[in-house]
Amino acid sequence: MKKEVIAHKNPKSPISEVFRTLRTNIQFMNVSKKMKTLLITSTFPSEGKSWVASNLAVTFAQAGKKVVLIDADMRKGRQYTIFGASPRPGLSNYLSGIDLSPKPGLSNFLSQVEIDKNGRLSEDVRNYIQATEVENLFVITAGNVPPNPSELLVSAQMIGLLDALKSSCDMIIIDGTPSELVTDSVILSRIADSTVIVTAHKITKKDALERVVKNIQNVGGKIAGVVINKVPISAKRYGEKYYYYGEDKILSGKSKREANISKKQSSI
Repeated sequence: MKKEVIAHKNPKSPISEVFRTLRTNIQFMNVSKKMKTLLITSTFPSEGKSWVASNLAVTFAQAGKKVVLIDADMRKGRQYTIFGASPRPGLSNYLSGIDLSPKPGLSNFLSQVEIDKNGRLSEDVRNYIQATEVENLFVITAGNVPPNPSELLVSAQMIGLLDALKSSCDMIIIDGTPSELVTDSVILSRIADSTVIVTAHKITKKDALERVVKNIQNVGGKIAGVVINKVPISAKRYGEKYYYYGEDKILSGKSKREANISKKQSSI
């Protein structure tokens, strides 16, 4: 698992606390307990979408929720590299029915899933779900790059998959594609319960964000809010936060290096 999964590697860091705050805000929005699928998208690449999705999934799992993280970026998915999972079989293999490298799944996690009106059962979904180092957190990788990812996302298999996962876990977090480049996330926003848009400080253009919001709303998608990523934070503020969380050596040695990292990744 990569070091960028800060919520797991360094749960006492200020950045991890920011993700817990984001989790709490989402939970307060979900007082009716009807929101189980949360789509994470952005306007363009490199705004931190996958980083936010992975760390948010970890914080939900740390709260005792059974979480499935789906990498729905079937063009350039990277959740398998973040969690050290097998890249395939993944979402594209399940939706297309082509499994090029089957592997044992989680024996008691899911049963077969009904995916159409005729009562046909899909292949066992368990073969596509992988456990991670984080307790309660499972991941479905993107799989092989398909020729028609947008069409796969509107298929009956995708809807059936989400319905099955909803009955078996507490939270489904979907790492989508950048919405200004392709329509995949806009399509997914129709079937996800809510959507979070990740933006980057002084990088994301206001008109691009407005277009993404409008496109999601036009198809009937609901937007939970916007995350502003890569906000600069001073070493002094970072040190103050470390003092609050009880670090012994404030901004010395390792802490200084982490402060430099925080300036690049920053807070939300």
